[in-house]
Amino acid sequence: MTLEYKFPEGFWWGSATSATQIEGATNEDGKGKNIWDHWYEVESNRFFENVGPQITSDFYHQYKEDIKLMKDIGHNSFRLSISWARLIPGGRGEVNPEAVTFYNNVIDELLANDIEPFVNLFHFDMPLELQHEGGWESREVVEAFVTYAKEAFRLFSDRVSKWFTFNEPIVPVEGGYLYDFHYPNIVDASRAAQVAYHTVIASAKAVEAFREFEIVNGKIGIILNLTPSYPRSNNPADVKASRIADLFFNRSFLDPAVLGEYPQELVEILKEHGQLPITEDGDKDLLIANTVDILGVNYYQPRRVKAKETLPNPYSPFMPEWFFDHYQMPGRKMNVYRGWEIYEKGIYDIMQNLKTNYGNIESFVSENGMGVQDEHRFLKDGQIQDDYRIEFIREHLKWLHKAIEEGCNAKGYHLWTFMDNWSWSNAYKNRYGFVSVNINTQERTLKKSADWMKEVSELNGF
Repeated sequence: MTLEYKFPEGFWWGSATSATQIEGATNEDGKGKNIWDHWYEVESNRFFENVGPQITSDFYHQYKEDIKLMKDIGHNSFRLSISWARLIPGGRGEVNPEAVTFYNNVIDELLANDIEPFVNLFHFDMPLELQHEGGWESREVVEAFVTYAKEAFRLFSDRVSKWFTFNEPIVPVEGGYLYDFHYPNIVDASRAAQVAYHTVIASAKAVEAFREFEIVNGKIGIILNLTPSYPRSNNPADVKASRIADLFFNRSFLDPAVLGEYPQELVEILKEHGQLPITEDGDKDLLIANTVDILGVNYYQPRRVKAKETLPNPYSPFMPEWFFDHYQMPGRKMNVYRGWEIYEKGIYDIMQNLKTNYGNIESFVSENGMGVQDEHRFLKDGQIQDDYRIEFIREHLKWLHKAIEEGCNAKGYHLWTFMDNWSWSNAYKNRYGFVSVNINTQERTLKKSADWMKEVSELNGF
C-alpha cells in the first residue's frame, strides 16, 4: 500500500486525558479533596445535568482493561496526569502510599504494553486546602507544588522520561479569575495576572527541580492550548487587535516557557492599566535558566478577532476584550455541538510559528479532538460510526504532515481523548473518545475512529 501521508519514524500516536476526568474514586484510598469535588458539593447545579466527578470513567478500577484497549488500537504513547490531591492529600505533607501503588501500577501496565507514559503534574485540579490559602495567588502554594513535583520525579522517573508541568495553565486563569467558568469564580484581572505569573514561576521551578534528578533521556515540558489569532482583515486596526489577543492568550505562557521572558508589549499593556503582578528578585533569572525541553500543543479552534466596535466601559472590570472584539467569519466550518469553528490549517500555522519564532522547539500535538453530543444517534451494528471524527483527525493530520515536511519539529499526535470522559462543567454532554463509555454500566466499546486510528498507527500514516 502506498501511503500519501507517511510520518517520521518513531512518531507518537496516542491520546491524552487527566486524573479528575477519568479516575473517579474521588473518596477512595485516602484521596484528598480538590476544587472540583468541593465546587460540585456546593453548586452542583453549575454542572451539566448535575453530574459530578465521583465516578467518571472509573479508570481507577479499570485501568488494566483500558490500557489493553489502548494497545489494541495502536497507541505507542499516552498522556495522563497525576492527581496532586491523591498523591499528597491536602497538597502538603505525607505521600499517600495507596496513590503511589495506583500510579506505579498504571505506569507499569503501560510499559508492559509498549506504551510510553507522558506524565503531567497539574491539570486544573488544585487541592482544596491550598485553594483556601489562595491557590496560585500564593507564593507558598508555588513552593508546595515544587515539593509535590519533586516527590513525583522521585517516585516515578525511573520509568517515566517525559514530564509536563502544566496542562493549559491559562484555563484556570480564564475560568477561575476572569470569566467565571471554573472555581473559585472570581472576576478580577489583577488577581488573574498574579495567578498566571505564579503558574509560570511554578513551572520554571519544577523544571529546575527536574534537572537536578538527571533523568536518563529525561525531558520536561509544558502543554499549552495555542489558539492562533486571525484578524478579520489586513486593516491595521484588525491586525493590532489580533496581535494583542495573541499576547494575552498565547504568548503570556508560550514566551516565558520557551524563551524565558515575557513579551515587552504585554508587560506595557498590563502596566498601563495597573494590572502587573507582584514579582520577586531572581524571578527573571529563574525563567531564563529554566525553559522547557519540549512543548505540547493543544489545538481545537482558531480565535478570530477584529478591532473594537465600541470603546470599553471604563467602569467595567479590566478584560483582554478591552482590545478586540470576537469575529464570526461568514461561511466558517463548524462543530455545531461545541459551537467551535473547525479550521485544520491552524495546526500548520502554529507549527510554523514555533519554527520561526521559538527556535523550532521539539513539540507534538498533545490534544486535538471533536466533541459531539448524543453520539448514540450514530450507533449501527453495535458500533458508533463517527466518520465525522475520522475526517476531523485526518484533515488535521494532513496539515501537520505538511508542517513536518517543511521542517517543523513535531513528533506526535495525541487525540483528546482515549475514552469518553467527564468534562469539567459539561460532564458527559459532548463525547470525545476513541472508545465509547456507557456511564451506567461502564462498558467500553470501540468507535469506528478507534479502528481507523489503529491502522494509521500501524502504517505510521494513511
